[in-house]
Amino acid sequence: MTVGDRKTQRRGVLGPLSAAALVATLAAALWSAPVAAQEKVLRIAMTAADIPRTLGQPDQGFEGNRFTGIPMYDALTHWDLSRSDGPSVLIPGLATSWAVDAKDRTKWVFRLRSGVRFHDGSPFNADAVVWNVRKVLDKEAPHFDASQVGVTASRMPTLRSARKIDDLTVELTTSEPDSFLPLNLTNLFMASPAHWQAKFDAAPGATPADKARAAWTAFAADASGTGPFRMTRFVPRERLEVAANRNYWDPRRVPKIDRVVMLPMPEANARTAALLSGQVDWIEAPAPDAMAQIRSRGFTIYSNAQPHVWPWQLSFAEGSPWLNRDVRHAANLCVDREGLVKLLGGMMSIPKGTVPPGHPWWGNPKFDIRYDVKAAQALMQKAGFSAAKPLKVKVQISASGSGQMQPLPMNEFVQQSLKQCFFDVEFDVIEWNTLFTNWRIGARDPSARGAHAINVSFAAMDPFFAMVRFTSTKTFPPVSNNWGFFGNAEFDKLIEEARTSFEDKARDAALARLHARIVEEAPFIWIAHDVGPRAMSARVTGVVQPRSWFIDIATMDMK
Repeated sequence: MTVGDRKTQRRGVLGPLSAAALVATLAAALWSAPVAAQEKVLRIAMTAADIPRTLGQPDQGFEGNRFTGIPMYDALTHWDLSRSDGPSVLIPGLATSWAVDAKDRTKWVFRLRSGVRFHDGSPFNADAVVWNVRKVLDKEAPHFDASQVGVTASRMPTLRSARKIDDLTVELTTSEPDSFLPLNLTNLFMASPAHWQAKFDAAPGATPADKARAAWTAFAADASGTGPFRMTRFVPRERLEVAANRNYWDPRRVPKIDRVVMLPMPEANARTAALLSGQVDWIEAPAPDAMAQIRSRGFTIYSNAQPHVWPWQLSFAEGSPWLNRDVRHAANLCVDREGLVKLLGGMMSIPKGTVPPGHPWWGNPKFDIRYDVKAAQALMQKAGFSAAKPLKVKVQISASGSGQMQPLPMNEFVQQSLKQCFFDVEFDVIEWNTLFTNWRIGARDPSARGAHAINVSFAAMDPFFAMVRFTSTKTFPPVSNNWGFFGNAEFDKLIEEARTSFEDKARDAALARLHARIVEEAPFIWIAHDVGPRAMSARVTGVVQPRSWFIDIATMDMK
C-alpha cells in the first residue's frame, strides 16, 4: 500500500469502517510503512546567505564551524558543549592527549585516537594530520588550497609544520612558544586524504594545480570527515543535508536524529515566518519583535551568556578619527546599551570589556564602560567637536551573518545614540561573507572603502581569539584580524608574557593585565555581548545551549 493509498483510506474512500476496524487499519498501515516515513529530520534556518564551505575549513565566520565544521568533521581538540551551567572548556577530540616539549617549547606532541575512520572508510592517523596541516601551510604540497588558508592560518598563526612520529603520534611545531596552540587547533578540521586523492585522480585539468583545484571543488560537493554526520546532499545557496554517522567513534555523540537539513536564510523575519509556518524546526537569531508570538505558539527560545562580542573595531590607520583616545572613550560612554537591550527583547548582555568582571582575565581596568552622555560630550568638546562641528565616521557593516545578531536595527540604534555626542555616522552595508573577508585584509586596503570602523562580531573563548589577534603587531593584516592596525611594543610584551606562560594561573594573570590595558586604550566600541538566541520546535529535545558560540546537534533528538 502506498502513502497515497493510506491517505485515501483514511479519508474513507474505500468504504465505511467501524471505529475498531479503522484503528486496526491505521495500525497496520503504520506498521507496514517504510522506515523512511519515520525518519527524524531536523530542519535549520541559518543566518548565513549561503551554505558555509563544506571542504573542511568553513567560511561564514563561526556559523560555518557550527553547521559544516563540527557536525561533519573533528579536530584534534574539541570544545566541551555538553553543559549549560559552566564555561566550555577544551577536551580531547581526535587527539587523546598533548604536551609541549619541556626543552623546546615550540614543539608539541599529540597522541591520536585509534580506530577512527573517515566517512569514506579510510583510517585517520598521523599521516592524515600531516596532510591536513600541509593543505593550508605548505605551498609545495600537491593538495595545498589557498582558498582555505585565510580562515585557518589567521586562527593559528604560529603553527608551522607537522611531523609523523608513528601512526598514532604527531609532532606540531610553532614559530615561537605558544601556550594557546591546543585551543587554536579546534579550528583545524580533519578532511580525508584518501577521499581527496580519489577526487584528484578523477579530476580534469592540464596541470597538477588545475587538478587539485578541481579535486577540492569535487570534495566540497561530496565531503568526507570523521564527524557524527556525513554529507548526503549539497546545493550551493540552497541547502546542505547530512545524515547520521552510526559508526562515529564517540558513543555519546552518535546521532539520534537521522538527517539534518540546513537552509541559508539571512533575513530575520523570513526565518521567523519559516518557523511559525512549520517549514523549519530551528532558527538562529529570531526577529526580536516576534519573541512573544514565538513563545505563545509553543516554540522554545534558548539563550545563554556566552563569550561573544558585538563591537565596532576601530581603525588606527593614518588619518583615522579614532586616533584620539578621548574620542574612543567618548563613543564607549555614549552608547545607550540599556535601550539596545529593550530593542532586542532582552536578548543581549551589557559589556564592560571583552570579558566580564569576575572573569580570570578581567584585570580591573581603570576605564569604566558605561552610559554617561555628559562625560562623553565633555570629552568630545575637549577634542574639538560639537553639535555644530560633528565628527564624521564611516563604519562597514553587514545586513546579516554569523553572530551579527540583528545588525541593521542595532547599528541604526547606535548611530542615533552617538549623534547626541557629536558623532555623524555613515554606514557602508555589504554582504556578510565579503565583510568577513575584508576583516582579514585591513583598514588600509581599498576593500575598506574609507571606513574608519568595522562591525564584525567575534568569539572570545580563548586568549588568541579574544585579545591577541586584535592587539599584536604580529597579527596585522593579512596575518590575522587586527583590521585596525592597533598595537605597539607594550602590547606585544604583554602578549608574549601570556603566550609563554604554560601554567594556568600565571597565564590568567598575564591575560588580565592585557585585558585591562585593552579596555583602557579602547580599540573597540564594545556594544553588546551575544546570548545566542535560537528558537526551536518543541519536537526538538535534548538541547543543551552551552556558554559558547557553538552548539552540538549530535546529542539532540526529535519527538
